Amino acid sequence: MTDDATRSRHGVLFAIAAYTMWGIAPIYFKFLQQVPALEILGHRIVWSFVLVLVLIIGLRRLHRIKPVVKNRSHMLRLTLATFLLGGNWFLFIWAINNNHILDASLGYYINPLLNVAIGMVFFAERMRRFQLIAIALAVTGVLIQVISFGSVPWVALALAFSFATYGAIRKRLPVDSMTGLWLETTILLPLMLIYLFFFADSAASDMTQNTWQLNLLLMAAGIVTTAPLLCFTAAAQRIRYATLGFFQYIGPSLMFILAVWIYGEPLAADKLVTFAIIWAALALYSIDTLLHQQRSRRA
Repeated sequence: MTDDATRSRHGVLFAIAAYTMWGIAPIYFKFLQQVPALEILGHRIVWSFVLVLVLIIGLRRLHRIKPVVKNRSHMLRLTLATFLLGGNWFLFIWAINNNHILDASLGYYINPLLNVAIGMVFFAERMRRFQLIAIALAVTGVLIQVISFGSVPWVALALAFSFATYGAIRKRLPVDSMTGLWLETTILLPLMLIYLFFFADSAASDMTQNTWQLNLLLMAAGIVTTAPLLCFTAAAQRIRYATLGFFQYIGPSLMFILAVWIYGEPLAADKLVTFAIIWAALALYSIDTLLHQQRSRRA
């Protein structure tokens, strides 16, 4: 096997690992169901800050932080992206622990199509005909749920829009993922520490009174946050980004399976119709992308 083939194979394995970890993350958060979502978010920020700092020091990447911090424009945009990401993380945790895993799954199914739409509107990227049809299908699926069933999938839409907007901002920032993640957690760290020390009042808020098992689970939030991101970065360095996109459906698919078959969330008619149309849109989008790649190779 050639070096390029080996590198690509490793990239595929890293991609599968990243999206699988994101897909089964609800299992971890369900173990912390007795802890308020904002407290879990606080621990996620604190322990990710610590873990990523250790990695940055270990990999000798401290020199990458200063140029970003000194650039006011970059820091303003990164701060905006950070609050979008923090809101996305909080809503995701809340959704998992309030039996809305199906909504979270739907949100991350919508996300890639929303990315395409953002690319067209804000980055002047040209869309192919079938991509436009796929986006129109996704919009139709949501509208049918709103008009016919009178329910707005606000959790799914908020997750999709917050993460897609975060991604659009980060796309234009020349900051690598590890440095970016550490700066994002650094920006949120003071707010989370103030909340944890002065406002959190749940039974789990005092770590000195918790069982060691619960404290380990809370500290593991750093690993749950960082590990899939590192795998994703490793995959992105080894395989084409378009190829990487095909693996992004692993996460919401695993969430869907967990929601319906493990945690028993009801798959009501409104959600089933919306899911079916979104799946059709994603199938069309994926087939179009695959055919476009094949034509590009032949050219």
